[in-house]
Amino acid sequence: MMRGLGELESTIMDRIWARRRPATVRDVLEDLRQDRTIAYTTVMTVMDNLHTKGLLKRQSAGRAYVYEPVASKEAYTADLMRGVLAVSGNQAATLVHFLERLTPEEATALEAALQVISPRGGSG
Repeated sequence: MMRGLGELESTIMDRIWARRRPATVRDVLEDLRQDRTIAYTTVMTVMDNLHTKGLLKRQSAGRAYVYEPVASKEAYTADLMRGVLAVSGNQAATLVHFLERLTPEEATALEAALQVISPRGGSG
């Protein structure tokens, strides 16, 4: 099962996803320092860990690395949801409980999503 991210990992991934372009540790550090005090080495370590976990890819750029996400936030979230469903024991019951708890906005989003996929789960 794919596990979720820790608080700092999640914050860093959110910042990188929001950038929509490759980022160095320094870029992310400067962004994070708008809201908190944090060390360069802490950000570097977390970004290296995210790379090791397969969430970030990196390319050498001189003495530093430039990082970018391997997948979109939506694709990552979908993988988390599939992982949880896979270990639920009773997928049908889990899905029923999930659907019972949808807000009207979430139900509308689900209906819209179902309109863009074919019955076999592929696109268009």
